Amino acid sequence: MVNNVSFCSEQQLDENLRTVIADFWQTGQFSCFEGVKNIRINYAYFIHSNHKKKIIIIPGRCESYLKYQELSYDLYNQGYNIFILDHRGQGLSQRLQTNPNKGFVNNFQDYVSDVKYFIETISTTLDKSATYLLAHSMGAAIATRYLQENTIPIQAAALASPMFGFNAGNFPKSITFQALKLANRINRHLSSDSWYFLGQKDYQAVTFEENHLTHSKSRYSAFLDLYQSTPALQLGGVTLQWLIEGFKAQQTIFAKLEDISTPILVLQASKDLIIDNDAQHEFCQQLYKVKPDYCASSIPVIIEEAYHELFFETDTMRTHAINICLSWFTQY
Repeated sequence: MVNNVSFCSEQQLDENLRTVIADFWQTGQFSCFEGVKNIRINYAYFIHSNHKKKIIIIPGRCESYLKYQELSYDLYNQGYNIFILDHRGQGLSQRLQTNPNKGFVNNFQDYVSDVKYFIETISTTLDKSATYLLAHSMGAAIATRYLQENTIPIQAAALASPMFGFNAGNFPKSITFQALKLANRINRHLSSDSWYFLGQKDYQAVTFEENHLTHSKSRYSAFLDLYQSTPALQLGGVTLQWLIEGFKAQQTIFAKLEDISTPILVLQASKDLIIDNDAQHEFCQQLYKVKPDYCASSIPVIIEEAYHELFFETDTMRTHAINICLSWFTQY
């Protein structure tokens, strides 16, 4: 049975960000650790002495934990302690290229190793309660790879709009991947900095009317205002190297499905134009076949009409998505 809890509303968002959410945010602890190759990884956590469970939030590409203030507040009020980090190369964490706008990672496994340390060393030291994962997009791919390697019990995971495949348009994926590798070899021969993928560029604000992330004007405006007021959060498009690492991670996810031993729920945005929804169906079908006890269903739970960012959508879609996740967690 799905929970029927109400959360922050779009109509009250501006006021809440200035008042109750701002007050909540002041109770947080903010720090950093050295990730792979001594890269600084920033993180935040919110602990209440009466809470007996915690959620690790793993954001998507381009995101920062500062963007997740509303969601953190809502989940905290449901009795969960909250832990959240900024991935290497984005948010407040250390950037990896001379041009800080470039979406880059040397090896996708670096993301996974950072998350593993954050969960298994930092979060478990600070809070020994039951652990749940809530991950979005690229963060969901990272979380899945982590769950194929984790060494501590994770009660359950909810993956929203997981990046199990890219939306490559009409180009066959195999051809796209081969072309990327060729272009990247040329890039490495000519430059020490990774080139942007074709059409990608430095950060540039996109109007609400042009965006494909959310139907919520108020939440999208709050996101734009945050990135305008805090330029350090801004991140541009992806590089050739990042795309290649993303492709390789997706291949590994499907190759190691039998290594998953954590119950997983997949949430799909029906109008997602950012990633490949067919890959999410394939993931659920294959995981359900080999590990039926660890897959909620052989198909994703679909949030109809939603764009990519389910936790920043209009109230009806967002509330439904969060309640599905919380109901899933209560089963474990």
